[in-house]
Amino acid sequence: MNMNVAYPRFAFTGEAAVEGARLDAAIAHATLSLLDAQKDDGHFVFELEADATIPAEYVLMRHFRGEADDRELERKIGVYLRRIQGEHGGWPLFHDGAFDISASVKAYFALKMIGDDVNAPHMSRAREAILAHGGASRANVFTRILLALYQQMPWRGVPVTPVEIMLLPKWFPFHLDKVSYWARTVMVPLFVLMALRPAPVNARGVGVRELFVTPPEQERDWPQGAHTKEPWGTIFGALDRVLQAAQPWFPKALRAKAIKRAEAFTIERLNGVDGLGAIFPAMVNSVLMFDALGYSPEDQRVKTARESIERLLVVKQSEAYCQPCVSPVWDTALAAHALLEVGGAQAERSAQSALEWLKPLQILDVKGDWAAQKPDVRPGGWAFQYANAHYPDVDDTSVVVMAMDRAGGDYAHAIERGREWIEGLQSKNGGWGAFDADNDHHYLNNIPFADHGALLDPPTEDVSARCVSMLAQLGETADSNVALKRGLDYLRATQLPDGSWYGRWGMNYIYGTWSSLCALNAAGVAPEDDSMRRAADWLVSIQNVDGGWGEAGDSYKLAYEGYEKAPSTASQTAWALLALMAAGRCDDDAVARGVAYLTAMQGADGFWDEELFTATGFPRVFYLRYHGYAKFFPLWALARYRNLRRSNSRTTAYGM
Repeated sequence: MNMNVAYPRFAFTGEAAVEGARLDAAIAHATLSLLDAQKDDGHFVFELEADATIPAEYVLMRHFRGEADDRELERKIGVYLRRIQGEHGGWPLFHDGAFDISASVKAYFALKMIGDDVNAPHMSRAREAILAHGGASRANVFTRILLALYQQMPWRGVPVTPVEIMLLPKWFPFHLDKVSYWARTVMVPLFVLMALRPAPVNARGVGVRELFVTPPEQERDWPQGAHTKEPWGTIFGALDRVLQAAQPWFPKALRAKAIKRAEAFTIERLNGVDGLGAIFPAMVNSVLMFDALGYSPEDQRVKTARESIERLLVVKQSEAYCQPCVSPVWDTALAAHALLEVGGAQAERSAQSALEWLKPLQILDVKGDWAAQKPDVRPGGWAFQYANAHYPDVDDTSVVVMAMDRAGGDYAHAIERGREWIEGLQSKNGGWGAFDADNDHHYLNNIPFADHGALLDPPTEDVSARCVSMLAQLGETADSNVALKRGLDYLRATQLPDGSWYGRWGMNYIYGTWSSLCALNAAGVAPEDDSMRRAADWLVSIQNVDGGWGEAGDSYKLAYEGYEKAPSTASQTAWALLALMAAGRCDDDAVARGVAYLTAMQGADGFWDEELFTATGFPRVFYLRYHGYAKFFPLWALARYRNLRRSNSRTTAYGM
């Protein structure tokens, strides 16, 4: 790859020239490193890391099926699991996070299955921590289902989710169309497993009864989700008890019909080697469902579904782990934005190559599950992963469209279809969800199965802001476009009293505030506007003394009362800088200190070291570390700062 990149430089003298040279050097170094990470076909994909649960479940899936031993792979996964064990003895949901009972039970079980001595110091500490927190019976529903499948606890400890749900009419209070895409793809094959209750192979005969305070057969008090509200908790709890008693009497013919319906749903959405829903839990459940239904291991559907899981592995020289999914479309689109911000012939050619890779991935011929709510909308979105035709997402689509619009080129048709789909997926309240419209039946988060509180995909501020940004960047205004006006109204209505916005898919209020300020700026809202001013003031008020910004996963707790200080990270600092520059604060001292933080913290490889998680799968339940975030977001922010200073502009015209 040609590394002769031409960069614009500061036209200053004296101290400003020194600062400008340092900034240019940081941008150049990061750019060359990012270009070097680009694949030969033009796309970018970086590791996507979650907590201990995914690699632990991978190990347990292999042993549940009785797969041939892969001692070397298990050894490496064991190294990884032991490395991320917390000082509290258990496993957290994010780096340096608090003890989590469910992650800890699964990690302990996996390590024991791998062959770790239960009396080894790390296993003793883990067991003591689990018991001190109430034992395995306090784990969440998905962990208890795994334990029930492994015959470590009775099925009555798991809420009833009968496979007959597949036969319910659309008007019924619970229907698959009323829950999120991720819930749908995980639950449907799981319904079959919970109905058939297949026995594990578990050739090593490993169990974890030592993790229960009360013997599981004697346990009567199974936990509910902390978010459960009354009277829904009582109503759904009573219904679960009725279903527990009635299950043995369900008509066999009806159950068989429901299983067939679930089987057909899964097969239709298998998604080749990218897997059901392109997410790990759904992929695993699909494989185990096929096993339970008696499919041959040589059946091509089984082999393909199993291969989809293997493609999520990250195997290194000394350790290995399993990703929850992969993020090539997201990584590629965001990297393209950063490179377009950098400018210069080579960076722009690289961005164009990335967009050319993205262009054919637009889904134009499949009406996915989203069409249940919006049947008259034509498809036109992009998925998050390499392929996931039934489940394109709004966030990726808006980001891809904005990059294509900014780059220029032969993208007019792709942009128009993407815009059409985005407008069509707007919810009634003016906001946008990630995968569906009007997926906001909040009472369903109170069913016992939904103790994670993430059964739904309602509109959120960050995704909605991206859609507003896209429409504004494409030249729409609140006067010319009803969808844009409704989106702006939604953002103004959801701004919090302290000036911030909630961030659903990134941590957290910094992410939401960055997204929203960019949207308001793109839509022509002046920096003097009260919403802009209050948001920018909030960001300045939470800046760390080192010049950076940081926010932890604890900000999603139910008792949250305002920003809590956390260590600075490169990606969150970049979001704050991009937000402040969108608010017209390019010349603020806070921005200068943030830029100084990024230039000082840049690593020898041109990137930034970021072990802390800055993204969100499900608030309070599942968090993510995008390894690409510390590679392209800081670069993007530094280049934006350079460009605005160089042009003497207060803000940029782009939506991100």
